[in-house]
Amino acid sequence: MIDGKKIAVVLPAYNAAKTLEQTYAEIPQDIVDDIILTDDASRDNTAEIARKLGMHVVLHERNRGYGGNQKTCYHTALERGADVVIMLHPDYQYSPKLLRAMCSMLTSGHYDVVIASRILGKGALKGGMPLYKYIANRFLTFAQNLLLNAKLSEYHTWYRGWTKHVLENLPLDKCSDDFVFDNQMLAQAIGHGYKIGEISCPTRYFPEASSINLKRSIVYGLGCLKTSLQYRLHRLGIKRSSLFGK
Repeated sequence: MIDGKKIAVVLPAYNAAKTLEQTYAEIPQDIVDDIILTDDASRDNTAEIARKLGMHVVLHERNRGYGGNQKTCYHTALERGADVVIMLHPDYQYSPKLLRAMCSMLTSGHYDVVIASRILGKGALKGGMPLYKYIANRFLTFAQNLLLNAKLSEYHTWYRGWTKHVLENLPLDKCSDDFVFDNQMLAQAIGHGYKIGEISCPTRYFPEASSINLKRSIVYGLGCLKTSLQYRLHRLGIKRSSLFGK
């Protein structure tokens, strides 16, 4: 716990057997009360390794998609009494050592949401981010800041933290079950006026780390722009969207 708040780490997993133990080894056990892994019908022994490590494992009998996996993660964390929930990918691309700082920000009362940004500082390209992904990240972030009337360094990190209040109040059931889920959830948080903090985070790109191919990246990018445009039209009262309320 931190400041009397129960801390849960959720790991949305799919074929993460090769990197799960590395990720787990760097999670600060002295502050984390619950580690939950949702296995999205992996074809390897991810769930078996997670159980051996002592994690609470939820197993999907069929693949529900990246967004569907996270919905289960957050629902389970709240059901098990979490006050703060950190979403960490088990592919060891992001540093679990930053959990302590992220949780402190969320329990301080200053922030409702915290994202670990690869763009703050110069860690993205040094960590091996492909140049085309870096350029796309910068373009999408610029466009989304304009449409969402926000000022974030990036919208596309997969390392995020939320307070219980945020998770209980965002209409996550309206979000996609695909990769654009993260972007929709963050746009919802902005729409609700939640305070969002950022922390600089190094990143690692290596063969075992999860990544989406160019085609899926393009689909994801278009989905992000669509989400931001839906938000702007909704806020202007031009076209209402169930994603952002009635």
